[in-house]
Amino acid sequence: MVNGISLFANVGLGETYFSDKGVNICVSNELIEKRAKFYSHLYPEAEMVCGDITNPEIFNHLIDLYNENDCDFLMATPPCQGMSVAGKMDENDPRNSLIIYTIEFIKKTLPSNIIIENVPQILRFSINIGGKSVKILDYILRELRPLGYFVNYAVADAADYGTPQTRKRAIFLISNIKQWNFPKKMKKITVRDAIGDLPTLESGEKSDIPLHYAKKHADRHVLWMKHTPTGETAFNNDKYYPQKEDGTRIKGYNTTYKRIEWDKPAPTVTMCNGAVSSQNNVHPGRKLEDGTYSDARVLSILEIIRLSGLPDDWDIPDWATDNFIRQVIGEGFPPKFSEKLLETMPQRSGS
Repeated sequence: MVNGISLFANVGLGETYFSDKGVNICVSNELIEKRAKFYSHLYPEAEMVCGDITNPEIFNHLIDLYNENDCDFLMATPPCQGMSVAGKMDENDPRNSLIIYTIEFIKKTLPSNIIIENVPQILRFSINIGGKSVKILDYILRELRPLGYFVNYAVADAADYGTPQTRKRAIFLISNIKQWNFPKKMKKITVRDAIGDLPTLESGEKSDIPLHYAKKHADRHVLWMKHTPTGETAFNNDKYYPQKEDGTRIKGYNTTYKRIEWDKPAPTVTMCNGAVSSQNNVHPGRKLEDGTYSDARVLSILEIIRLSGLPDDWDIPDWATDNFIRQVIGEGFPPKFSEKLLETMPQRSGS
């Protein structure tokens, strides 16, 4: 078992199955207090440092803990909002500079194996370093290769690695032992495979299955979605399309007010997975005898747990609200994805 640290840890989704693969995350860092509290609930044995890694006191304390715990592994998932296509794509966004702190941490601790995960845009995005615009990819290679690191990187899809969800991420597999290769792709798991056994629920209904209950939606949203077939958007409906109170059509992207499909992996689960009007959030539904479709609702929490590769009995703290649970899952590193990456992690001879 190798000890490791998780930076920008969120609530720890990415390391859900790490111990099964011989990695023990014993130190972690998260800025937001509620997320740090959730993380500590899931991993009470890990030392959680809640604070800003850009604060020298926090940064140095994390280095000390890394050394004290004989760590030799690092996972870092720095916030990506500044680079995300859903954001402003601003190279001066201060959150983008967090990759610099990740690299500086590596240079001071020299872990044998490192995973860095971010949005695909990181491979072509630039940030401001010392008043100059520098491509992040060039910066990572420039700083780590002279230290003897093999840096392997690619845009990979969680759906190819055991997760019933399409989620493309830039993955850096970094090792000073040898090149860390990506594992072989797996057969894709579909939405039907993951949640097809769960009973139908309509808006506001509850089942006897833990975490499988339906969010309550506005009657007009339910009406539009009842008349929307599997895989389609309500914008394509001839009569029951999204409209304002005065009957004026609502304009929007065709990924909104949209049901997902049964026989493909789910689209990316976002932070806004609780809104019918956001992207690809509505249950596939089952056609009824009257021609309408069941499950005119967003996915239940249990359904997004399964589509993210988490176990049904994921240990959610009692104080966590539904919206908070949905948010942290929507921002998380799918755990089956990260687990699969560990299967090809280089090992030192004799270990």
